[in-house]
Amino acid sequence: MFKNYLKIAWRNLLKNKGYSALNIFGLAIGITCACLILLWVEDEVNYDSVFPKQDLVYYVPTNQTFEGEVYTYNVTPGPLAKDLKEEVPGIAKSAATFGDKMLLTNGETGINRFGRYVQPDFLEIFSLNFLEGELNTALSRPDAIVLTQKTAIALFGTDKNVLNKVLQLNSEFSFTVTGIIQDLPSTITYKFDWLIPFQRFQLGQENMAWAEQYGGNFADTFVELTPNTDFKTVDSKVRKMIASKIEYATEVPNEAFLHSIKDWHLRSEFEEGKIVGGRVTLVRSLTFIALIILLIACINFMNLSTARSGKRANEVGVRKVLGSSKKRLIGQFMTEAIILASIAALLSIVLVMVLLPSFNSLVDKQIEFRLSSPMHLFSLLSITLICGLLAGWYPALYLSSFRPAKVLKGAGSSEGNANVIRKGLVVAQFSVSIVFIVCSTIIYQQIQHVSTRDVGYSKETLLNLPVSGNMIEKFQPIKEEMIASGLIHNVALTNANMLTGGFNGQGYRWQGGQNSENVLVRYRFVSPNFFSTVGLNLLEGRSFNNNAIIDSTNVIITQSFAKLMGEDSAIGKTITDENINYNVVGIVNDYVYGDVYGNNNTGPVIFYSYSDNANTMYINIKPKSSKTDALAAIENVLKKYNPGFPFEYRFEDDLFNARFRNEELVGELAKIFAVLAIIISCLGLFGLAAYTAEQRKKEIGVRKVLGSSISGIVKLLSKDFMGLVVIALLIAIPLSWWFMRSWLESFAYKITMSAWVFLAAGIVAMGIALLTVSFQAIKAAVANPVKSLRTE
Repeated sequence: MFKNYLKIAWRNLLKNKGYSALNIFGLAIGITCACLILLWVEDEVNYDSVFPKQDLVYYVPTNQTFEGEVYTYNVTPGPLAKDLKEEVPGIAKSAATFGDKMLLTNGETGINRFGRYVQPDFLEIFSLNFLEGELNTALSRPDAIVLTQKTAIALFGTDKNVLNKVLQLNSEFSFTVTGIIQDLPSTITYKFDWLIPFQRFQLGQENMAWAEQYGGNFADTFVELTPNTDFKTVDSKVRKMIASKIEYATEVPNEAFLHSIKDWHLRSEFEEGKIVGGRVTLVRSLTFIALIILLIACINFMNLSTARSGKRANEVGVRKVLGSSKKRLIGQFMTEAIILASIAALLSIVLVMVLLPSFNSLVDKQIEFRLSSPMHLFSLLSITLICGLLAGWYPALYLSSFRPAKVLKGAGSSEGNANVIRKGLVVAQFSVSIVFIVCSTIIYQQIQHVSTRDVGYSKETLLNLPVSGNMIEKFQPIKEEMIASGLIHNVALTNANMLTGGFNGQGYRWQGGQNSENVLVRYRFVSPNFFSTVGLNLLEGRSFNNNAIIDSTNVIITQSFAKLMGEDSAIGKTITDENINYNVVGIVNDYVYGDVYGNNNTGPVIFYSYSDNANTMYINIKPKSSKTDALAAIENVLKKYNPGFPFEYRFEDDLFNARFRNEELVGELAKIFAVLAIIISCLGLFGLAAYTAEQRKKEIGVRKVLGSSISGIVKLLSKDFMGLVVIALLIAIPLSWWFMRSWLESFAYKITMSAWVFLAAGIVAMGIALLTVSFQAIKAAVANPVKSLRTE
């Protein structure tokens, strides 16, 4: 029986090649979208899945409360890991780590790589696979270093025996290779290329006693629970640990807690100390959008299939008279739908392979489409089957319900209900298309609104370089030679990027105004010419003196800090930090840091004149200078004073724009999906217009004979379809307004939606629909009426 279904189905598909092609192409677009998004979703949900202890491994963030608000930070005090293992039952292993980028050198070969200082338990917590060396002893000596396989190859070539070879870190410290581990995939949250013992993170630094105390948060802490341990019990004890170690934590809540490895990538956003989302929101949104596109393709199939009902009515009538049951007819029509879906799936495989490189570039991933993978093959077959069943069920039921006596008498099929459903499906398609157009436009406007805001400093001309090697020791000649090139305005050092919050402080006391030790204050260490370099304006007082000793007990603050110190000038007032009095000598303007979407992200900042622990060099390129020439000049100076270290840099405005990556991705995909939704909708509209023109060809012939103009006939055939698009517009406008209002509510700094966006989306949709319908309408209007009337 199934063989007969296939033969009949194939014959009918060939007989109606035009409609079949439209159906196949529409379904192929939908399946291609679904496949690409599902590949992306697979990549997202598989983050950190390479580590086997999924139910036991946790990261330890901290919640800190300032002025009644809870802030979550991915740092802990240095000794916390050791104390958790020793004092909390249920914690089997723990490791404190600290990430850094270092120059690794083997003879003439030098590479910059990011790695981690780790405690020994780190190797076991993540079950790292050693290709050379032993897990238990790899970090037992203070000069040990463990490399990933690709890092070892970059340094030593393809030589497989690199154990006990010596390399240099930052051209200063010698380390011995004690292990080579298998490369980890890109889908891990906490990345590294090398590992060395945690106690060595103080390399080249003095006065690091704070790292052994609970007052300073700087380490990433990981723990592994013992099997069958009650999570809530362990977590409650972890939350009390910091308070039990420092006195002020009882007054100012400051707690650590456990964050599961399963949530590191997808659920990493916190509000008031609780998970509120993260990448999982993006995953859900794009999955939903892909399903909508797939549904539109299936709707397109239903529309075109039911539109051909008149052509199939006699066939159904004859087959029923000859004994075919409704069940067999449904089987035949469903077989046709599945065959079409299968052809569309084969076409979509080609489209996915062609489009995947561009898609990878868009989402910044290296996704592979492996048909040999059982999961990928099963997913494709499932999508194909679902599309076939979803797209074919209504046409199968509708076509198989024709009454043979009626259709064989020439009365045709009952079109009433089918017409209503077809029109409803057209409205649904264009409603979704208009919603996509509106959403992509408003997302673009919001990103532009934030990316062009005044951040309070000169990000457009600011170059950001990581500090390495001799850059601090040789800072003065480096700065002088860069400025002497005539291309550079100024150069400065700091311990925190402008976009970050810097270091958090509390317990400050000051003269005048609101005085609260619980106020969240950000603090930064900077070189004297920092403010003129980054473009912060000095509003009162003076900048730091070039002689750092003169300003060792002086500070500069932002406007928001000055307001806390009373209405009169803060210049000359005293701020006390850990029983040391600092004099305010200058006030600079507030600037945007941290959450670039926030309105209240310009809180109080205090600057100290100290750059010995700087990790960032800022270089302000003169506005009229060639960036290419400026970069060449900077590189030459750094090669002279900091040889052996690669020249790495980022423009500050690029770092700023990278903050909108998620929103840009949603906007770009919404734009693409809007185009695809319009294309699929127009394929259906094109087929329906052709069907309508064919159904009314005799009426058109009569009207032409009686003197109707071409424009009149085009208007006659187009008005019904344009009415459907207008209805779609009336549905889509409130829907898209509600969606975008909900989306914008998550941002403090946001646009106000304009009516023209909705109007423009409607005009675009109507224009495209009109062009689609007009093509068929004009074709019917210019046809020779004699041909359409000769059968009468």
